[in-house]
Amino acid sequence: MDHATFLVVAVIVTSLAFDFTNGFHDTANAMATSIATEALRPRTAVLISAVLNVVGALLSTEVARTISGGIVNDGLVTPGMIFAGLIGAILWNLVTWLLGLPSSSSHALLGGLIGAAWTGAGRHAVHFDQVVAKILVPAVASPLVAGVAVLLATRLALRLTAHTPEGAVTRGFRLGQIASASLVALAHGTNDAQKTMGVITLTLISVGVLGHGAGPPLWVVVTAGLTIGLGTYVGGWRIIRTMGRGVTALRSLQGFAAETGSATVILTSAHLGFPLSTTQVCAAGILGTGLAGRPVRVRWRTVGRMVIAWSVTLPAAAAVGGGAASAVVHGGTLGTVAVVLAAAALAAVIVIASRRNPVTADNVNVVPVTAVPADCPARRSQAP
Repeated sequence: MDHATFLVVAVIVTSLAFDFTNGFHDTANAMATSIATEALRPRTAVLISAVLNVVGALLSTEVARTISGGIVNDGLVTPGMIFAGLIGAILWNLVTWLLGLPSSSSHALLGGLIGAAWTGAGRHAVHFDQVVAKILVPAVASPLVAGVAVLLATRLALRLTAHTPEGAVTRGFRLGQIASASLVALAHGTNDAQKTMGVITLTLISVGVLGHGAGPPLWVVVTAGLTIGLGTYVGGWRIIRTMGRGVTALRSLQGFAAETGSATVILTSAHLGFPLSTTQVCAAGILGTGLAGRPVRVRWRTVGRMVIAWSVTLPAAAAVGGGAASAVVHGGTLGTVAVVLAAAALAAVIVIASRRNPVTADNVNVVPVTAVPADCPARRSQAP
C-alpha cells in the first residue's frame, strides 16, 4: 500500500472514530434533561437517541457540503492534513469527556481542520471569511438565541400552568419530553453526523475520487449515520450528569422547554448549512430555563467552566491539529504512524483515568451535594 492510499484509509477510519466520539460526547444534548427529570430511563433514552441520530443523518447533507467545500480550500488540503485535524478533534473530545464538560465536537473538528490546513498549506488554505460567517457568528448567536427563546418559553409555560396541580404538570410534561427529546436527537443527527460525511467527502475530493463541490456518496452517509448512532448508544454519562444535574435543578416543564427550543435552533441551522454546536445550543437552553425560575437556581461555577471550554475548543484543537499536520506532512508514513501511536497512548491514559470515578447509567443521576446550590430541590436525589 503506497503512502497516498494509506493516508486515505487512515482518514476514513479516523473520521469514523471521531464520529463515534461525537456520538457519545453529545448524547447529553438530547437526553440529559429527560434522564434528569426521569421522563425516560437512562438506557431507554440513549437507545431512542441512537436510532433517531441515524434517521436524522439521512435527512440532509447541507452541513456536509459546508465542511467539504466551505471552510478549507479543497484544492490545497491533502488527506494527511485532514487526518491530522481529526486527531486534534478526537483528543479534545476525550479530554472534555473525562472532565465532564459539554464542549463542542463541531468546533473541535473545525478547529483541528483549520490548524492542520494552515500548518500544511499556509493561510490561503483556510477560507477565513467563511470561518467567521459560518462558525464564529453562529457560535455566539445560536446559544444566545436558544437561551433567550427557552427562557421566554419557560416563563410562558410556568404562567399557563400556575394553577394546575403539580402532579398533573409533571405527568403531562414528562410525556411531552419524550417527543421533544426525540426531536433534539433527530436534529443532532441532521447536524453532527454530517460533519463526518463532510470530512470523508473532502478527502475523496482531495485525491480526485470526487469532483470539486460534490456531495457525500450514499455509502458515506449511511456509514457516518450508523457510527454516530453507535457512539450515542454507548452514552457519554459524565457529560449527561453535568448537563442534567450540574447546571440547574430541572423539572419536567423546564426540560420540555429546553429541548423544544434547542431542537428548533438546530434544525433551522441544519437547513441553512451552518455547522453550529449542538452542545452549546442545548446547554444554553438548559441555562435559559434555569434563569426563568423564581428564584433563579443556577450553578454558575459549572456554567463558567463550560464557557471556558467553549472559548478554547477551536484554538486548542487547531494547535493539536497543526502539530500533528507538521509530523504527517514532513514525516511521511513514519510520521503518520508516530502520530497514531501518540494519540492512541494519550487516549488510553484518558480512558484509564476515567475508571477511577466511573459514571454509568446506574449512577448518572447521583451527584455530590456540592454540585448544586444549597437551596436547590435536586439535593433530595443526590448522594450524601
